[in-house]
Amino acid sequence: MAPQGQVVGYVRVSSKQQNLARQLESIGEVDRLFQDKVSGGSRTARVGLAECLKYIRDGDTVRVASMDRLARSLVDLQQIVDEILQKGAAVHFVKEGQTYSPSTDDSMSRLLLQILGAFAEFERNLIRERQAEGIAVAKKAGKYKGRSQSLSSEQIQQARNAIDNGIPLARVARDLNVNRATLYRAFNRVKPTTDTRQPPDAPRGARIV
Repeated sequence: MAPQGQVVGYVRVSSKQQNLARQLESIGEVDRLFQDKVSGGSRTARVGLAECLKYIRDGDTVRVASMDRLARSLVDLQQIVDEILQKGAAVHFVKEGQTYSPSTDDSMSRLLLQILGAFAEFERNLIRERQAEGIAVAKKAGKYKGRSQSLSSEQIQQARNAIDNGIPLARVARDLNVNRATLYRAFNRVKPTTDTRQPPDAPRGARIV
């Protein structure tokens, strides 16, 4: 009898501010855990997923809290499941109660994967539409204040210190999981506690105070 493989967990949230606790509780105890704190829109930034797919072996099972934590679209879901099955591993979606493995990969299981994946994508789109409608109503009533700030004052000061020490602004922004524009706005919002030097690669007209 072939040796039993490992149970490999994968969890993902869309930003560093979100908590992984609910997903970790959902997948339970695993032999190895991979995680991402980044939007699932692009796979290029999902280092945890890439490491997970590289790590798994024949007989392993990848356990995920739900389909939308593994992929953000039906096409992406099918591609990732294919990669897992090609490694000889299986994938178990806890919320949907479904397991897909090389030994059960047939037309019926594929159809069910497509149906459940389509529902997951539809649910995400529906949530976005409701959020957009809510924001529109709030703006019309003058109650919309926009998104909360994504960086704390401590993170902003640490970013300033890093830039003062010669680290490129683009790298600092990437390490904080924000874009450069967000970092510029943060610098303008929070006054420095030490000095007022400009970041070395600040764009023309951008004043950091």
